Amino acid sequence: MADVDFRLAAPDVHRGDVRDGAGDPPSATTLLKVAHAFKVFIPEVNGGIPEVMRLLAAGLSGRCRSEVLVSRVKGPGGSELVEGIEVHRTSALRSVWSMPISLAYPVDLWSTARRVDVVDYHAPFPLVDLAVSLWFPQRTALVVHWHSEIVAQRRILPVVGPFIRRALRRADRIIVSAPVMIEQSPFLKSVSAKCVVVPYGIDVDRWTKLSDAQRHRIQEIRALHPRLIVATGRLVPYKGFAVLIDAMRRVKGDLVIVGTGPLEEPLRRQIAASGLQDRVTLVGYLERQDLQSLLHACRVFTLPSVEKSETFGIAQAEAMACGRPIVNTNLPTAVPWVARDGIEALTVPPGSPARLAEALNHLLDHEEMAAAMGRRGRERAEFMFSLKSFLDRTFDVYRQASEEQRRHR
Repeated sequence: MADVDFRLAAPDVHRGDVRDGAGDPPSATTLLKVAHAFKVFIPEVNGGIPEVMRLLAAGLSGRCRSEVLVSRVKGPGGSELVEGIEVHRTSALRSVWSMPISLAYPVDLWSTARRVDVVDYHAPFPLVDLAVSLWFPQRTALVVHWHSEIVAQRRILPVVGPFIRRALRRADRIIVSAPVMIEQSPFLKSVSAKCVVVPYGIDVDRWTKLSDAQRHRIQEIRALHPRLIVATGRLVPYKGFAVLIDAMRRVKGDLVIVGTGPLEEPLRRQIAASGLQDRVTLVGYLERQDLQSLLHACRVFTLPSVEKSETFGIAQAEAMACGRPIVNTNLPTAVPWVARDGIEALTVPPGSPARLAEALNHLLDHEEMAAAMGRRGRERAEFMFSLKSFLDRTFDVYRQASEEQRRHR
């Protein structure tokens, strides 16, 4: 298992080619000017919030003139085009608790906000909360894209909490990915009237359509690994990969974990210490075509996250688009809402290797049940998590917030 090469496809040259289905773009003078504000962006950090920003900037290119304002993880700033997106990075002295310390960021945010129609603040990033609390132009609409609570760095909440609340009071709209995020958040309850539910979107058709080469590769993988489990994500503590590896001692099957991150070496040591080198493989980053083949080849996809930093789990929606049954965890977030227990998934308590192993074995042993869950998952992905719906509904939020600001001037 450890010697299997899953990187057989050529690089996915279409990665930045996101369409919104809007036809020919209007003239530049009619485009809504939108700035996406967060701490980091691709290629410094891939996946997660940066990927959502990329999808919005690229997918709404026919309706919005988008730019991105972020900080460097560390080092000097500058401006560049990334996949056709205008990106401005401020310099950072260092990162503390995964947050870049950039003295220039608030000033650059104020300058950017004065020349756009909408700022889409992708929370959490306390430097934005601080800047908005101090000053924000009245003419500019502020949309807060509430991706997550501050979890790992909760010790700073007594300091940054007041700034977060002030930023939310200033916001014209707050976008959340699922209703449970409003119910569970101590910050959002008092501003729930501003909240709009817009689930994340994926390009379901692109995850479904396969080339002849991919079909051949899928058959090869299935022949070599008939009981294959796949998990994807950054190799960080809240993803629960250490729990998953522990669970694999009780599972009759093979596991591939796709992703990179700071826990790579500790996880490799855990695999070796558990004697799982022949059944558990860390493959690092995969191009989209390779990942697509792997998802279609596997029998089960699992999202074993253990912390509420995992607010949605878009990776499970991608696996659902590929017709895979899911094993996820019962976090107080949208994770068990995306793939529902007994319908598209088996949902287990977070942090329990025994229950995780039991669910994985159950789906591997009951093929008809797993296939039915996979079919329902595909239907739910098409109905609930389409990219077009995500783009259209987000643009409507931008447009309405901007129009309200213009009326109030």
